[in-house]
Amino acid sequence: MDRLHAYWRIEYIHAPKDRRDGVKNKGNPFRKMAKTDDFAKFHILWRGKYSFIVMNKFPYNCGHLLVLPLREIGDIEQLKDAEKKEFFDSIILAKSILRKALKPDAFNVGFNLGSKAGAGIPQHLHCHVVPRWDGDTNFMPVISDTRVLPEAMDTLWKQLMKFVPKSPKHKS
Repeated sequence: MDRLHAYWRIEYIHAPKDRRDGVKNKGNPFRKMAKTDDFAKFHILWRGKYSFIVMNKFPYNCGHLLVLPLREIGDIEQLKDAEKKEFFDSIILAKSILRKALKPDAFNVGFNLGSKAGAGIPQHLHCHVVPRWDGDTNFMPVISDTRVLPEAMDTLWKQLMKFVPKSPKHKS
């Protein structure tokens, strides 16, 4: 039998959960990310005045990014006008970085608004930008609830950073 190692997922598996709706009790890790200057530690690719782009710590697919407002809000309706523009521009930037760096065949871009819709951290709005390739779906998620990711997070972060435009708050 072959073994697949996804060592970064154990933290998620062991994290405390609220048994009523599945939301973690540990709080909101995105708040800390929004304030940090240590982009490498959190795999942050870009931060603007109102939003930031970060690699998903528990990705659906290699290169799975999250786009978030810096301010903790739970729904797109709560975005102020200036936040809204930068947030949606950031989604396009995330897609552009992935297109240039990984050359995927397609993308999934979307929101899970609320825990019942699948949001793991529903109190902090985030958009998923997931690169997809022809043939990237296989039996693993169906048979064993397992995803195979071919590249380590730190290695992929360094690769993606090559395609991130510099900004005043950009840290490498």
